[in-house]
Amino acid sequence: MVTNHNTSPKVSVIIPHWNGIEILEPCLRSLEASEYPNLEVVVVDNASTDDSVAFIQKAFPSVVIIQNSENLGFAGGCNVGLRGVDSEFYLVLNNDTTHDPDWIAPMVEQMESDPAIAAVQPKIMSAQNPEVFDYAGGVGGLLDVLAFPYALGRIFTTTEKDDGYYDEPRDIFWASGTALLIRREALNAVGLFDEDFFAHMEEIDLCWRFHNAGWRVVNAPASRIFHHSGWTLPPDRYQKKYLNHRNNLMMIVKNYPVAYLAFVLPARIALEGVAFVFSALIRDWKRMAAILMALGWNFTHPFLLIRKHKEVRKTRQPHAVAETRRRMFGGSIFFQYFLRGQKRARDIEA
Repeated sequence: MVTNHNTSPKVSVIIPHWNGIEILEPCLRSLEASEYPNLEVVVVDNASTDDSVAFIQKAFPSVVIIQNSENLGFAGGCNVGLRGVDSEFYLVLNNDTTHDPDWIAPMVEQMESDPAIAAVQPKIMSAQNPEVFDYAGGVGGLLDVLAFPYALGRIFTTTEKDDGYYDEPRDIFWASGTALLIRREALNAVGLFDEDFFAHMEEIDLCWRFHNAGWRVVNAPASRIFHHSGWTLPPDRYQKKYLNHRNNLMMIVKNYPVAYLAFVLPARIALEGVAFVFSALIRDWKRMAAILMALGWNFTHPFLLIRKHKEVRKTRQPHAVAETRRRMFGGSIFFQYFLRGQKRARDIEA
């Protein structure tokens, strides 16, 4: 375990925040109890309308506060923090988390084990049910060939209990923005979060860009945190559904090489149609509207999508294309889950 302040790399914790003193305070108290010796905590306030800033200044005077004049979302808030501090490693963190005291050192050790590692994720447990993996990332994110995200410990709405099965460190496809340790050098290579995402899937997009550029993303199961999933934006909100559908399609066009898009994009749009029909059957009007609006946004922003695709192509390494594809599940997680009844990542890997 890393214990010496003089030899421990500096870690800057960046917490984007918008309202909710009652959820932020336990997070900051938990960070106060952290055993990691070289830690800086930065709260990026996205123009909160409550007394969050005054509260932090009084209760946590050592916390650095960066105030935005407007709500820039998760992606924009993180970027302000990333630009505003200088560390070897950045730890993006949700404000609705608490943590084991020794949670940071295992992630730093994983990062230092290989200079090709760009990002590390801890084990994320549900704060409401601590024996169960959290919806937002489990023990690390995976992606199928159609860019449906799932996680070790969670597929769609099915979450697993932690029985030790996922306790060995391994490569993953994406690390959850709930708690994401990032190497500064990797960010310099591929760029910051895409602020057009605003919130949701911006961390998957970032990790995909890491893979495209030849970096690795791994987990650190020895590190554990607890997350109040859905506190900031509950799962039944229209905005959450819309952003998930819109950003997923944008991410596909942005990151896949053109040769793959010819197959993947029509199939992915077809599955959006399946989701629309299913939503109609269960009268989920919000999701139906979200799907239509998400498709409409992507179809009406072709030049923006082309520009994003070209930007990724500039940092993509030719040798990394096949490796990135290999790290995806080659089938459809949608069909594995709903048609074959495989509800756990371990079943699909078997």
